[in-house]
Amino acid sequence: MLQGFKAFVLRGNVLDLAVAVVIGASFTAIVNSLLRGLVNPLVAAILGKPNLDSVGTFTVNGADFSVGIVLTAIINFIVVVAAIYFIVVLPMNKLMTSRLLRTEESVEDASEEVVLLREIRDALKNR
Repeated sequence: MLQGFKAFVLRGNVLDLAVAVVIGASFTAIVNSLLRGLVNPLVAAILGKPNLDSVGTFTVNGADFSVGIVLTAIINFIVVVAAIYFIVVLPMNKLMTSRLLRTEESVEDASEEVVLLREIRDALKNR
């Protein structure tokens, strides 16, 4: 039983997931500081209120409703997604594209034997 647990924990994808969680938590702190330091003061400057939480509040039969809380969550989501896209996804896509181009160039420069061996390797992988 312990051997199975050890094999599970030492699998590459579990370690990758653990690293992703730690990086994600750190990245969340950066984005939250961006929201608190730049976006919320911008909203305060435009609307004259420190945040959107009190915007669009109303009460019906003693129940309090707030459109502002939903708007705050939407703005936070958009900022987080934009930050992830522009800071992580876009640079990674460019890196992968340049790496793929270099790999294709090296394949074109390879001898016939190397190309044949690579084709055999790829065929064996796809079995």
